Amino acid sequence: MNLGAIEAQRPQAFAEVPAVLLVGGLGTRLQAVLPSTPKPLAPVGGVPFLELLVLQIRSQGIRRLVLCTGHRAEQIEEVFGDGRKWDVAIEYSRESRPLGTAGALKLAERLLLPWAEFLVMNGDSFLEFEFPRFQRFHREHGGLASIAVRRVPDASRYGTVQLDPRQRVIGFIEKKNAAAPGIVNGGVYLFKRAVLEHIPDGPASLEKDTFPRLLDYGVYAAEQGGMFIDIGTPEDYERAQALRESLCQAAVQERELGTH
Repeated sequence: MNLGAIEAQRPQAFAEVPAVLLVGGLGTRLQAVLPSTPKPLAPVGGVPFLELLVLQIRSQGIRRLVLCTGHRAEQIEEVFGDGRKWDVAIEYSRESRPLGTAGALKLAERLLLPWAEFLVMNGDSFLEFEFPRFQRFHREHGGLASIAVRRVPDASRYGTVQLDPRQRVIGFIEKKNAAAPGIVNGGVYLFKRAVLEHIPDGPASLEKDTFPRLLDYGVYAAEQGGMFIDIGTPEDYERAQALRESLCQAAVQERELGTH
């Protein structure tokens, strides 16, 4: 989708929606191959993985980013600075101890209060999605949270999301040893600001702690059909390198869209 089409579709106040990137994890499982590099800076096709996400967000028309940093935060902040290189504005929320995905988001609350809703993305996975369509889905269904999900042939690595016929999330199934197809969490979310009221201060996980608490308030799943890959383990990171041509092509397309 070109930027002109995105502009034509975006709802009022679209430009005011910020994107939060959760990039503070320890990346323990990748330390064998990246002993001194934070996971979001892992090179994929010659560029830091996090740059792919920034380019993707930038091409969707979002200009305000909040990076929730932690492990080796100074390296990430040195590379991305204030974001002007990518024509975005980056602010940082740095945790002094590991807080998990929900805890990191709660820590960044002061940077999110001006907005009624905001996008959240995991910093170790790439999912193709169209933000205007995702935002329309979120607003039409009216829940506190919307999750971008992906149908995969082998969900054993991720665990699965259970849905009712209206695409409402009714539960989560933990990882299984047996390979089987399923619908998995793509690591991209749209939240109403009220979600922050359901996250206590301190360490917590969005997946394990927050989403189960939100089910009664409405959590909906928007299925996506594009590329989905994460770099959470050495095996997945190696797979990302094998797909570097496709990922780099996506990055180039995002860059081109963002400069028109």
